[in-house]
Amino acid sequence: MGIDVIGVFMFVLGAIVGSFLNVCIVRMPHEKSIVAPRSHCVHCKKMIPWHDNIPFLSYLILRGKCRFCGAKISIRYFIIELITASIFLFFYRYFGLTVLLWPYLVMISGFIVATFVDFEHRIIPDEISIGGMIAGIIFSVFIPQLHDVVLHGQSLIMAHLQSLGLSLLGVLVGGGSIYLMGMLGDFLFKKESMGGGDVKLMAMVGAFMGWKMAILAFFIAPFFGAVYGIIEKIRTKDTAIAYGPFLVLGAIICLFWGDAIIVWIMRGYGLY
Repeated sequence: MGIDVIGVFMFVLGAIVGSFLNVCIVRMPHEKSIVAPRSHCVHCKKMIPWHDNIPFLSYLILRGKCRFCGAKISIRYFIIELITASIFLFFYRYFGLTVLLWPYLVMISGFIVATFVDFEHRIIPDEISIGGMIAGIIFSVFIPQLHDVVLHGQSLIMAHLQSLGLSLLGVLVGGGSIYLMGMLGDFLFKKESMGGGDVKLMAMVGAFMGWKMAILAFFIAPFFGAVYGIIEKIRTKDTAIAYGPFLVLGAIICLFWGDAIIVWIMRGYGLY
């Protein structure tokens, strides 16, 4: 059995992207540029040479420490690179080298940044949510298959316009659903219950996945969020939680099993 060269390439590409996502996770919450300055040690501020910035290898060779000052480097850098590389490989194996692979890799990369930033800072950077929403709309224009638009039997222009319309509808329904829930929560609890970042993140989900999956993700997320919220309430006495990661989890579940879940629900109500 030969080596899957493309699979190896996708894993390496994912590791490289993961290294970049680390930069986004560290800098975006503080509104710093992700381009300049170059990667540097957060302790001694010295620039990290390219040979100390190789995903996985550099961390292992340096034993998780800065070459210059010996300060410990967070294991999170290694973990995010490994997660991203593994996801890239898995998505390639699942979707193959199809037109759907690339928009979904962009989407999942945004999800990774949103998840780690929200857990740590309780915010979701606009560069990820709004930027991801715009990316989803653009991908939808050029890749109608994102919204299951059939290219046969109609003009290509109409197919692309239909896909654009479904993406925009997904933005409205995805963002609108979480916005309305937030308004209801504000009314019931007399305080802000849903951040604007969550609204924009769900709009991003709708742009990539359409209104049906956005709605389904909206209903799936609370099951996981509630369990985490109860644990955090017991552990810290704090009722506020980062909700974005659970919206992301709901969206990922819908990406792979959404159609099956919808069929199961419809059968339960005798509609299928």
